[in-house]
Amino acid sequence: MANHVADESRARLESVFTGRHDRRKVTDWVYEELKSAIVDLRLAPGEPLREATLADRLGVSKTPIREALTRLEQEGLVETTSFKGAVVTRYSRQDLVEIYELRELLENAAVRAAAQSMTEPDLSRLERIAAESRRLLSGQDRGELAALITEFDVVLFDQVRNHRIQALIENVRAHLTRIGQLTAEIPGRIDASVDEHEKIVDAIAARDPVLAEQCMRDHIRSVRDDQLRALEDAPEQA
Repeated sequence: MANHVADESRARLESVFTGRHDRRKVTDWVYEELKSAIVDLRLAPGEPLREATLADRLGVSKTPIREALTRLEQEGLVETTSFKGAVVTRYSRQDLVEIYELRELLENAAVRAAAQSMTEPDLSRLERIAAESRRLLSGQDRGELAALITEFDVVLFDQVRNHRIQALIENVRAHLTRIGQLTAEIPGRIDASVDEHEKIVDAIAARDPVLAEQCMRDHIRSVRDDQLRALEDAPEQA
């Protein structure tokens, strides 16, 4: 029976990781594999992360697994408990509030920079994304629409030249992507994001950093409030 359970666990993990790497630094590869699986919810909140099992599945020793888990714990994607050891982090209401406070600080900096110095080609790209997002709202392909919304953020974040701020944005983005996966079916959320993105683009095009920041703040708080309500309605997903 124990062997059967172990075989089932190993088979499930077979579908979690890509198994592709170029033998670059092993710890970096293990870290990227684990992070991707956590952010994309292939490893669910609360799932145990046993070093021996992960090492066996990824074909590495326990040392890079341990080092990768330490990095992920520092980023808040993994936590260590006294009973289960390392597990995939769950989010409390306070976690979400803190993440969105940080997001507001970082993305306000990005949108101010965009309004002040975004190039015309980048602005045209944002306007194209906003227009295409509006067109897709009437269709059924929500996957393509979600990809456009992510692309909007990427273009905006590229306006930040401070590498330390960019590193912080990258960490927050991992959490926001994961939270978004947990609350992807919120009714009306994508429609609201398209409306809010259009206002942000208009403010950037007007070269008005104050208005751009206000539009970004309204957008972030709107998303935060929707996601808090959704996770409270389905607390087992948090």
